Amino acid sequence: MLEDTIVAPATPPGEGAIAIIRLSGPGSLAAAEKVFQPSADRPLRELPARTPHLGYILDPERGSPIDQCLLSFFPAPRSYTGEDMVELYCHGNPLVVERVLEIFLYLGARLADPGEFTKRAFLNGKLDLAQAEAVADIVRARTVEGLTAAVEHLQGKLSSTIKGFYHALLGVLAALEASIDFPEEVGEPQEIHLERLMEVKGEVEELLSTWEEGRILTQGIKLVLVGRPNVGKSSLLNALLQQERVLVSPIPGTTRDSVSEDVMLGGIPCRLIDTAGLRAPEDVLESMGVARTRKILEEADLILLVIDLSKGLLPEDMEILKEVRDKPLLVVANKLDLVKGKEFQEEALRDLPWVAVSALTGEGLERLREKIRQMAYGGRFPLRRGSPVLLRVRHKEALTRASFHLEEAIRSWREGQPPDIIAVDVGAAARAVGEVIGATLEEDLLDRIFADFCLGK
Repeated sequence: MLEDTIVAPATPPGEGAIAIIRLSGPGSLAAAEKVFQPSADRPLRELPARTPHLGYILDPERGSPIDQCLLSFFPAPRSYTGEDMVELYCHGNPLVVERVLEIFLYLGARLADPGEFTKRAFLNGKLDLAQAEAVADIVRARTVEGLTAAVEHLQGKLSSTIKGFYHALLGVLAALEASIDFPEEVGEPQEIHLERLMEVKGEVEELLSTWEEGRILTQGIKLVLVGRPNVGKSSLLNALLQQERVLVSPIPGTTRDSVSEDVMLGGIPCRLIDTAGLRAPEDVLESMGVARTRKILEEADLILLVIDLSKGLLPEDMEILKEVRDKPLLVVANKLDLVKGKEFQEEALRDLPWVAVSALTGEGLERLREKIRQMAYGGRFPLRRGSPVLLRVRHKEALTRASFHLEEAIRSWREGQPPDIIAVDVGAAARAVGEVIGATLEEDLLDRIFADFCLGK
């Protein structure tokens, strides 16, 4: 595959001032020389590398110019992919981009697969796998904290930690295998190796504990509004979205189905879901809406139980509270504008986190956003600094397997099991850890990882 020359646009489709087209592979420079006419009166390969050069891209059949552009050549190995690379900066007209791509395909290049440029960078040793995945995380980051964490991964902070685990486990594994192969010369495994396994397990567990933060940074949280009809859930949804997303009516039961929208609340990406009011349904349609509400509640990361502050807790509110009390819960006492100056005196809610707001006037909404932010991170706010945060499910799953095998290895060691039994789990833990940085990885998994990237990256 690495003998092919690949080409793809590196900028999004549509009109723009500039479009970038990338080539990578052994035929990159030769293809560019056939169609790029530098303004300088010298052949392209004699011009300085890694420097933009002005010129025209020519139709190879007619010799007529298609566009004026800049071209940079990056010789291997000092390029993003580690191969010869060419980047062409033309005007961002889709017709120009399409024609330039056609030309390079005609000259023997093939269209790159999604993520193939970064995949080649990994295969050529320019990045390890965790760094390569960080490139996609940077492109898709939805929060400042998420972007910061992804950049740290690209810089190698996560990789450095993982490599420490990996080499420590390989060292213990080598000692175990030596005691298996040369028992008379080496003797039994030493206690220091057990201590090292315990240290690595503790460090793996500490890194795994960052997953919930990382998941929120990358995936956001599912935030569900629930309550009896006519407490102002839809009004609160509109207020948080700052737009009239759903109809608001004094008639109870207006919302028959769930309504969801993506919004940033306190810097956290949230899927905000307004649900049908929970009560005894009066018809089949409302019954279906209530059933769907209960299903959504099971999947919620945080539930906003909305009550009507002007009427206090009603029996219907208490019934809903019984359903959701054991879940992550924030009580939102709405209609503050109707009870101005009165204290919140609901004893049944005193032990629960709550915020009083007015969806009508906006009072209290900023406090609500801040409370959501704090609860989303489980009280760990602001985010920890100085240590990497797991951002990908793949990393979490690999480290979870590593933790399991480390636990098994430690248990076997303490039970006095022979070295070959212990070595099986230590080896499995090392392989699981190595998957994160690509030291141990199956090719089909590698293909799936990079297929998730955008074209041209």
